[in-house]
Amino acid sequence: MLLFLGIAVVLLSVLGGYVWEEGKLLALSQPAEVLIIGGAAIGTMLVSTPVVVLKDIVAQIKRLLSPAPTKDDYGKLLAMLYELFRLVQQTGVMALEVHVENPADSSVFKKYPGFLGRHHAVQFLADSVKVMIVGGISPFDLELLMNEDLDIQQKEALLPSATLAKTGDALPGLGIVAAVLGVVNTMGAIDGPASELGRKVGGALVGTLIGILLSYGFVQPLAQSLEQRVHDEGNYNQCIKAGLLAVSKGLAPALAIEFARRIIPEEVRPTFEETEALCRATRGEAQAAA
Repeated sequence: MLLFLGIAVVLLSVLGGYVWEEGKLLALSQPAEVLIIGGAAIGTMLVSTPVVVLKDIVAQIKRLLSPAPTKDDYGKLLAMLYELFRLVQQTGVMALEVHVENPADSSVFKKYPGFLGRHHAVQFLADSVKVMIVGGISPFDLELLMNEDLDIQQKEALLPSATLAKTGDALPGLGIVAAVLGVVNTMGAIDGPASELGRKVGGALVGTLIGILLSYGFVQPLAQSLEQRVHDEGNYNQCIKAGLLAVSKGLAPALAIEFARRIIPEEVRPTFEETEALCRATRGEAQAAA
């Protein structure tokens, strides 16, 4: 929602101010300038960016249309982790093998479709639990392993925003390229009427405007939004890591969940009482099923 609101505010502010100064909107209609700038920007991305990153750019932009992990998402994650940790407490970590081998068929994970929809989080949890099942790894080494996994995930996830940011940096220069071409075109008609020369010079200046506006009004803010979303989703995996690490140290499920809860950003963190109620509800479901 904020994405579309921001775009609308930028357009209304720029175009509204221009019209207020008695500018003519038709004078800004310069398809050739848009083709030069937009085509060159896309071309530079194709030259400098691997296909997998280009696909990630599209995927991450689509994800911006959905909200980042909310308080409800984190509450359900903590409840799910509590169920898993109780299984570990009751019968050992081997009890999780059936759940992590095929998460989509897990009786626990099926109750939390929001978690199953986060591919990287599911893979991170499953791989980390498999290492714990193999055994012979200290909590220190497990933490080191999980940190390495999360670091490489974050580096890969930040490539789309970095690519867009570099493209945004190039757009003002490409706008100048379009303006220079417009001036060259104008010089070719120097002996024409003044009105024609004015139209051509105005069109050339619009190229500079488009390049700067696209850069600072749209592409750079979009890159920042993608980067922020990566950090927001990274906190989700950090919560999983904190819980698994606490369990590997032999802490009780309730304490392990508290370690996981404290990692969550404050604005979306369930309170201690809310978390306790969620965990109590999972215990009640387990007892009813038994």
